[in-house]
Amino acid sequence: MKFAVGTQDYRSIATHGGRTRRFLVFEAEVGGDPVEVTRIELAEDEVLHLAGDGRPHPIDAVRVVITGSSGQGFIDHMKRRGIEPVTTLETDPVQAIRDWFAGTVKTAPLPEHPHEHHDHGHHDHDLGDAPQERHGPPA
Repeated sequence: MKFAVGTQDYRSIATHGGRTRRFLVFEAEVGGDPVEVTRIELAEDEVLHLAGDGRPHPIDAVRVVITGSSGQGFIDHMKRRGIEPVTTLETDPVQAIRDWFAGTVKTAPLPEHPHEHHDHGHHDHDLGDAPQERHGPPA
């Protein structure tokens, strides 16, 4: 199955998934190591925050998209496309996929602000009470 992991630097998971323009695409199966198979670089007008209109999109080829903190609009857009949105506090893309398979994703809370338009520098949230949502393959 294919996973897209939002990134800015092709090494770590980006926050604000709805505005992320770069994605690492991995192929992974239960018990195996995730393998990067390609990369997606979106045009400014293709960011996932704007991808709720139902037109074909490069992200449609994946089953799960993993990002850092993302708003409800992003989550809803992905669900409408049939893609499982996963937000995580993990920064390592491979570990985030392993966490998904294990059902141990460290879920990122929704952002304090109800929009995803730009990075306000809010990187040091108190995440002690972040809600935990179960992600991973069906039980």
